[in-house]
Amino acid sequence: MAKTTSNSKNTQTNSVEELLNRQVANLNVLYVKIHNYHWYVKGSSFYTLHAKFEELYNEITLKMDEIAERLLALKGSPSATLKEYLELSSIHEATGNEDAPKMVQTLIEDFATVCEEFQEGIELAESSSDQPTADLLIGYKADLEKHMWMLRSYLG
Repeated sequence: MAKTTSNSKNTQTNSVEELLNRQVANLNVLYVKIHNYHWYVKGSSFYTLHAKFEELYNEITLKMDEIAERLLALKGSPSATLKEYLELSSIHEATGNEDAPKMVQTLIEDFATVCEEFQEGIELAESSSDQPTADLLIGYKADLEKHMWMLRSYLG
């Protein structure tokens, strides 16, 4: 049994399906949050971050869809409403008050939370002999770790 204590939510994950469903929720909340940042970023870094945020929300959309499809392949049922996403997600919506550096810092923290949960999923999938799910999450974790490095480098 994996346990997550990221952010303010304390969640128990008993199955690969539950973990994948939480990631569908996390990635949907991230999609909306990054879109918010894309639209509302201001200042001298507008052009750089506006383009980067678009790249990130497009990538997040693909990851979310692939995780939902993996969940369906496992005969699970991915959540598909905003209400469910907010109830299941380990990360929070944008506040609307973030400046550009806070947007970047928040994404680093959110990506770290998702990476921790991906690691739980990798371990849970491997212990369940579900190599396809483990492989999927390993690749996604590596992608987010690279984004975290780049975003940290951006902040200096």
